Amino acid sequence: MPKALSAQLRKQFTMQQFIQPCKQIVHTMEPLVSRGNKPLELTFEQQLTALILFHLEEHRSGQELLQFLEEDDVARTIAGAPPEGIKQSTFYEAINTRGLDQMAHVFRELCRIAADKLPFEHKHLGDIIAIDGSMVEATLTMEWADYRGGVNKAKAHVGFNLNRGIPMKIYLADGKSDERPYVSTILQPGETGVLDRYYQCYRDFDQWQTEGKHFVCRIKASSRKTCLYENAITPDSPVFYDAVVLLGTKGINQTVQPVRVIGYRVDGKRYWLASDRFDLTAEDIMTIYKLRWNIETFFGWWKQHLNVYHRLTRSAYGMMVQLLAGLITYLLLVIYCHDEFNEPVSLRRVRQLRNAIRTESRHPDFDPFECMLERHNLKNYSYAKT
Repeated sequence: MPKALSAQLRKQFTMQQFIQPCKQIVHTMEPLVSRGNKPLELTFEQQLTALILFHLEEHRSGQELLQFLEEDDVARTIAGAPPEGIKQSTFYEAINTRGLDQMAHVFRELCRIAADKLPFEHKHLGDIIAIDGSMVEATLTMEWADYRGGVNKAKAHVGFNLNRGIPMKIYLADGKSDERPYVSTILQPGETGVLDRYYQCYRDFDQWQTEGKHFVCRIKASSRKTCLYENAITPDSPVFYDAVVLLGTKGINQTVQPVRVIGYRVDGKRYWLASDRFDLTAEDIMTIYKLRWNIETFFGWWKQHLNVYHRLTRSAYGMMVQLLAGLITYLLLVIYCHDEFNEPVSLRRVRQLRNAIRTESRHPDFDPFECMLERHNLKNYSYAKT
């Protein structure tokens, strides 16, 4: 006999509550319109919900997801799928040809909702955005994703808001493209980009300052420094060097605008940072770079626990749709964990959510239709603009 759920438990754990932020966004979007007279077999809401279930339930392939939607009554109802499930051809056609603009819109709006809810940490450091790329395994047929000889990869360039602990922007590029131009695209004036050593480029340091965009970037110890003046070092600080310099070789690649360089030791290892944050202490700049590790933690968690990089498609378009759906799922988890527990995302809470959804589905009073993305004026959502 199914175990009864307490009112408090039912209030805390519902699929309806989990996807509520998406409901608010989807129902204010302009309905999609078909190019022809034939209704689509898969609406955007169905596509979005199916992909959320794909990541939330850790499915490892599109076939596994489609079988789940075919055989599980509650999952099929949550996704708004027909009784026979979603056809394989319908599912992959949708991912590869439509929904990208709508996914991007939902992602941007969820970022805004999450940013409004989450506490703003490290206020005295200003808006700090870690920027890094994450490699996506590709197949030999994905020629657009070639990265280097013998290895096929695509690269997702992500801007991660360190104040809120959430991803804010993403761009997908073929593996052969340079990462550095994405810094100017991701950063907004007044924000501080936090970058690893690969992004060291003296010309970019000048450009970012001209654009009013700040940076804290790790540089090579061998970087040539022409000292303009030195700042005082705090006693007993791990900082051993703090100076305003011109980086590079004069007449070849030297920076036009002065750059602050910080040198410090951690566990016997020396680190060198370049920055234009003249308003902060050297220790503050150290802290900013230390926070950069949060984006690495995010990438690892995102890949391991949401199976984001199990490819559903081989096209660049479809890959971007899947990545955005993975980010949407993560943001929903961030909002859910904050609203329900006032905690950051954790695997424990994700497991609780998965178990609660399954438990509620067995309760005699459970109404799976409450979990669906409501479809006001359903006929308006039966078509899509591709």
